Amino acid sequence: MRAVVQRVTASSVTVGGDVKGSIGEGLAVLLGVESGDGEKDLEYMIDKVSGLRVFDDEDGIMNLSVLDTGGAVLSISQFTLLGDVRRGKRPSWIRAERPGTANELYRRFNDGLRAKGIHVEEGVFQADMSVAIVNDGPVTILLDSRKLF
Repeated sequence: MRAVVQRVTASSVTVGGDVKGSIGEGLAVLLGVESGDGEKDLEYMIDKVSGLRVFDDEDGIMNLSVLDTGGAVLSISQFTLLGDVRRGKRPSWIRAERPGTANELYRRFNDGLRAKGIHVEEGVFQADMSVAIVNDGPVTILLDSRKLF
């Protein structure tokens, strides 16, 4: 699994002119599911996102997680994170998981965050979405469950 995690002051997702999810302070998470991802990848990503210490403590040091601050998560499924452009200029999507399995793992990721007490808003799987992100900092973290970066 791959994720782009951004600390936000606000974030929302719109489909066809209708807002489907919206948060204030918290994290915007763009999540890509890779072919072959399983339980270990899912647990890794839930643990990393929920515990990521990117919010300032009382001394202005990034030392708090979204759990510590009571922030929310806007979770967006994004298979394009698995696009491979090492050869040529048109992305290859061969590493992205098939939609059925990807959707199941995406839902379980969101449910895993909720089980930790985090309020999660979601995009619409496989929809053409408009995502608004007000990146705070800016703080942007890249995660990969296979630790390729």
